[in-house]
Amino acid sequence: MSLQKKNNKSLPNHVAFIMDGNRRWAKKNNLSILDGHRMGSEVIKRIVKKSLKLKIKYLTFFSFSTENWNRSQNEVSDLQNLLKFYLDSEISNFIKKKINFTVIGDIEKFDLPIKNKLLEFEEKTSKFSTLFFVLALGYGSRSEIINAIKKINFSKIKHIKEMDISSNLMTSKFPDPDLVIRTSGEKRLSNFLLWQIAYSELYFTKTLWPDFNTQRFQMAINDYIQRKRRVGGD
Repeated sequence: MSLQKKNNKSLPNHVAFIMDGNRRWAKKNNLSILDGHRMGSEVIKRIVKKSLKLKIKYLTFFSFSTENWNRSQNEVSDLQNLLKFYLDSEISNFIKKKINFTVIGDIEKFDLPIKNKLLEFEEKTSKFSTLFFVLALGYGSRSEIINAIKKINFSKIKHIKEMDISSNLMTSKFPDPDLVIRTSGEKRLSNFLLWQIAYSELYFTKTLWPDFNTQRFQMAINDYIQRKRRVGGD
């Protein structure tokens, strides 16, 4: 019997992913960068399917950071086309499985058809709650925190509390992640949910994202279950 079955109450409620290694995987396998990103998008589909089975409620995927705009024009264009393909191909599945889709980040730089598609996806799934799927696009945590503080200043709150900041972040509708998984061997947060993951468990694996299958996901969950979580204590 797996640890997950024996410790059902210990499963993470919210898992966040820093999906890293698509380009390295492509180079390693003598494929195009687009092939790496395409394979990475297939991993997302499998993670969603596994999470539905485990009844994990929230998933957040760091798909495109503010720094990613500095990549080549061709790669940025390919990423946008791949995103559009993913949205078009998955909308029926999200509706069928009653998955709620939300995008966080600044999507203003994305092509208009992509922005419209994202907003349409959100609208069509807004009433669903079987699983909450959060996609971080054009996202940077520092700018998110700065914008939250600007909102608070505008509202003229005199004594700022943690809850005031949390409630003005893009993730205000969701609980903070219990577990953050980063692939590819890098051990940093890369400006991702810096406020929200103050007490999250961190899991780093050398596996490149396209190779991160459901078995490796289960390994990360089992590792999480075995940890004795301590928040503010010893």
